[in-house]
Amino acid sequence: MDPSSSTQLEFDYLFKLLMIGDSGVGKSSLLLRFTSDSFEDLSPTIGVDFKVKLVTIGGKKLKLAIWDTAGQERFRTLTSSYYRGAQGIIMVYDVTRRDTFTNLSDVWAKEIDLYSTNQDCIKMLVGNKVDKESERVVTKKEGIDFAREYGCLFLECSAKTRVNVEKCFEELVLKILETPSLLSEGASTMKNMFKQKPPPADASTSSCC
Repeated sequence: MDPSSSTQLEFDYLFKLLMIGDSGVGKSSLLLRFTSDSFEDLSPTIGVDFKVKLVTIGGKKLKLAIWDTAGQERFRTLTSSYYRGAQGIIMVYDVTRRDTFTNLSDVWAKEIDLYSTNQDCIKMLVGNKVDKESERVVTKKEGIDFAREYGCLFLECSAKTRVNVEKCFEELVLKILETPSLLSEGASTMKNMFKQKPPPADASTSSCC
């Protein structure tokens, strides 16, 4: 079958997922591993990156629009629009850097409260870089305790070795599929796509001035 002949209607739901966390924790690497199964040492994201992946999870064909946000505050000029309409939020920290974990409660959880537009939005806490076990400073128990306190799903993974990367996205999406309000929103978002004009070609570029 000619892939160019496929239509956007060949999926059941469209979900917007958002990746947040400090710069350097591996958000872009996790996304690259999930969407193209490759690993690179990437330079920090400026503004926002955006990838789309078609998957079948829970017997449903899904289109995932995954937003990868800059961890550095000076590049984050559109914060509230990142969060708008997201059905799932992935909070990433680096198990070898204590500050990236403490900033989850000091910065990122507060930001979710401030900007998230979906009360039922599913949150997933991800401890990345478990391949560096000898350098670990944040224990798995600390991650579990944080996730329990903030009502998040929790997994540790490694973008480098692939451990738990797919599972992280799959578990998040399965939980969204179990949440009626998010499901109906995923269906209506899809309908709205066909009414919207495409963004201008330079819409993805960000100014850091």
